[in-house]
Amino acid sequence: MEVLIGLNVSTLATFLVVFYAVYYWYKRPGSYPPGPRGYPLVGVLPRLGKYPERVMRKWSRKYGPVMSVRMGRNDWVSLNDYSSIKEALVKQGNVTSARPDFPAHQEVAHYHGILFSSGDLWQNQRRFGITTLRECGFGKRSLEERIVEEVSYLNDAIRATMGKPFEIMAKLGNAISNNICSVAMGRRYDYDNKRFKDLVAKVSWRFNHPRAARYFSLTLFEPLLIKVPPISTYNKMQISNRDDMFSLFREIIDEHRATFDKENIRDFIDAFLERMAGNDPHFTVTIYEFQLLVFLRDLFIAGTETTTSTLRWALLVLLHNPGVQDKLRNEIHKVLGFVTAIMAHRESMPYTRAFIEEIYRYRTLTPLDLFHETSGELNISGYKIPKNTVIIPNLWAVHNDPDVWDEPSKFKPERHLDEKGNFVQSKHVIPFSVGPRHCLGEQLARMEIFIFLVSMVQKFEFLPDPNEPNL
Repeated sequence: MEVLIGLNVSTLATFLVVFYAVYYWYKRPGSYPPGPRGYPLVGVLPRLGKYPERVMRKWSRKYGPVMSVRMGRNDWVSLNDYSSIKEALVKQGNVTSARPDFPAHQEVAHYHGILFSSGDLWQNQRRFGITTLRECGFGKRSLEERIVEEVSYLNDAIRATMGKPFEIMAKLGNAISNNICSVAMGRRYDYDNKRFKDLVAKVSWRFNHPRAARYFSLTLFEPLLIKVPPISTYNKMQISNRDDMFSLFREIIDEHRATFDKENIRDFIDAFLERMAGNDPHFTVTIYEFQLLVFLRDLFIAGTETTTSTLRWALLVLLHNPGVQDKLRNEIHKVLGFVTAIMAHRESMPYTRAFIEEIYRYRTLTPLDLFHETSGELNISGYKIPKNTVIIPNLWAVHNDPDVWDEPSKFKPERHLDEKGNFVQSKHVIPFSVGPRHCLGEQLARMEIFIFLVSMVQKFEFLPDPNEPNL
């Protein structure tokens, strides 16, 4: 009898422990938005699949556009329509502009740079970045002139293929990276220059290794994975890649220091060195030097890969839709002939603008944006989101909202034209995000995409490789 009583007590205790563990797991604050909880310890991670943005949009149809999701052991908030993203990132941008403290970011950047920094450092450096890029007519050459110059080198590289099938990624990457070089370092490089080739290889490393990119994404959802093989091995490779990139940057910065003239600010590095010499009370020289290295890394990685990928998607769409390519080329020839495009021509090219706008919508390059974190209480849709909560803006959901877009899975430039054929800008296309942390290089990216795309379609017809059956 005593044995039976002991077993019953033990069974009851086990049941109570399990009951309270499950109760605690599924319990959320009363003011928190509803959403899927997933499984104990791992949350919804096993259910996200290859396209978490699509899974979250599907869940939001059940729980609402403002939705909580249990990521590992923490509750995050996913925003899945334009209204909620605008409310959080624009109207309450003062409390949603911090970045989460992810080890995968901070082991590389140590809270510096522009992409993943927060607080006073981010605000200070963003103001500097906006002002510097806006005034980047260094050496009396405008940003647009630099892009137009690079177009000719890209076209020459394409012509050199003599009409034979080729992979365009490297050529586009070279051209876009050279634009960043021109802005940041005051010069462009020949595509076969060793320093330039080394830099491009370092910039594109993670994006050319799908497994590394996948592992990095997993660490955003579960930071502890950064210590687990094989992810830990790739993380060490990422840090080594960063160190190599910093070595290249230090050589170039030292060259700038040796020739620095405060009366002749040539580029972004010069502008930064001038500020370092100004004895800003907020930062020591040591902090500034590391900040410049990370800032340059952020400019190259964010400024090269996104624009290159957008142009590659545009060309792939043209291969799949030869009629669209013909229509685009006809408008370009009608407006420009063979004159080189500049941004002022956009107003006379509604179909070209509609095509580019549809590329932004159709292929969202950062489907879940860069994650945000609340620095105070966020009040949205009747919910109270506490401080230090990760916010996930689902840009893909905005671009594929069936309540806004007819047949969102189809590529249709005409959806951005009115009945008279005029281009119509939509607030529901936000490829560069919105609010205080929208993309710093948006102006540069839009300029590059327009000028490069128009120039390539103007001068070349892009056709599928006849020996490659799958596009």
